[in-house]
Amino acid sequence: MNYLFSIPPGYRKYRIALLASMAFIVPFGLATKFYRGPGQAWLNDSFGGVPYEIFWILLVVFIWPQLSAARAALLVFVATCFMEFLQLWHPPFLTAIRANFFGRLVLGTTFIWWDFPYYVIGCFAGWAWVIAIQKLIWGSKGN
Repeated sequence: MNYLFSIPPGYRKYRIALLASMAFIVPFGLATKFYRGPGQAWLNDSFGGVPYEIFWILLVVFIWPQLSAARAALLVFVATCFMEFLQLWHPPFLTAIRANFFGRLVLGTTFIWWDFPYYVIGCFAGWAWVIAIQKLIWGSKGN
């Protein structure tokens, strides 16, 4: 736990920017889940994967600020693809987790092949987001 708070001084602004980004992307992502109107099914079920991926990339880089944006995006992509395939498995413990809102939000409930393109888009967007923050904080050199 101390690792989270014992970071080099140059990373403070970076982590604040990551927190601010997460403070934006979480409500945006939740809004995609609760939207009612034209395109509701697509926005609720498919496009919601984009902010989901962005959030996880921002969180991974927040926890490990020295991790490259590309590695974070790849890690998140592999993990979320694994979780998508996990939706094909319905043991009692996973069914119990998926029975509540946060369990459904994090683990999902239904395997859909068409989620994967949105994971790719979200990981690319998350990677670009982190790169943009790095350029904002450190200039064109990055970290």
